[in-house]
Amino acid sequence: MKTSPIIILAMLLLTGCDKTPTGRDQLALVPKSMMAQFGSHAFLQLQQQVPTSEDTSSNARVQCIAREILLEVGDRFPGTPMPDTWEIVLFDDPTPNAFALPGGKIGVNQGLLDVAGNDAQLAAVIGHEVAHVLARHGNERLTQELGIKAGLLLVGLFSEGDGDSERIIQALGLGAHLGIALPFSRAHEEEADVMGLELMASAGFDPRESTELWRNMAAAGDGQPLEFLSTHPNHESRIEALEERMEVALPLYQRTSPANCESP
Repeated sequence: MKTSPIIILAMLLLTGCDKTPTGRDQLALVPKSMMAQFGSHAFLQLQQQVPTSEDTSSNARVQCIAREILLEVGDRFPGTPMPDTWEIVLFDDPTPNAFALPGGKIGVNQGLLDVAGNDAQLAAVIGHEVAHVLARHGNERLTQELGIKAGLLLVGLFSEGDGDSERIIQALGLGAHLGIALPFSRAHEEEADVMGLELMASAGFDPRESTELWRNMAAAGDGQPLEFLSTHPNHESRIEALEERMEVALPLYQRTSPANCESP
């Protein structure tokens, strides 16, 4: 017997109401498995379009920093669901950018390493992007974008039964932009900054470097906002907010051993 789409939508509405790791109320209706499919599909598309970096030293550095960040999630935000495994790729792209996608995908562009002056600054970006995934910001934003009509479309697709993620992606017009170009709200960005700052500090990266990173990013734009910053808060406001959080982040950093991801 087929379940009514209205009943399924009601169930989604009830189960979608939740809180983020920082305690903020959240409505995220897209099932986690579907978000993971979207993320994996978008990541695969990008890998087919952009070559991966063959710089062994840079690859090892990015892998090390990301792993150190991910190891702290359980202690810093206990009970937060996260992917069992993560795929971390350094792309041979000069644009200073990074992103993380549902399903455990982290992408870093080679150009970001030219702007991030040290490991701690790179950790600030990776921590921020991982926080977007942990807080399900992509799901929340997608829920807002789709609205009830698209929610009903999702229900209709579910009820047809074959679970073809490619068909769903085409029907909703998402593709590779999901999680990469989809803009987050100011609340999402501020939350990712807070979580990312705590993650990097807990992992042994000096949180004070986060403000230097954003100064570097602003300077790299040469008066124009970088693509990475296009949907982010004003850099001066961001720096001020990060500095206000140092009283929480610095003790975390001081209680742990400094991270070392330098190549031998």
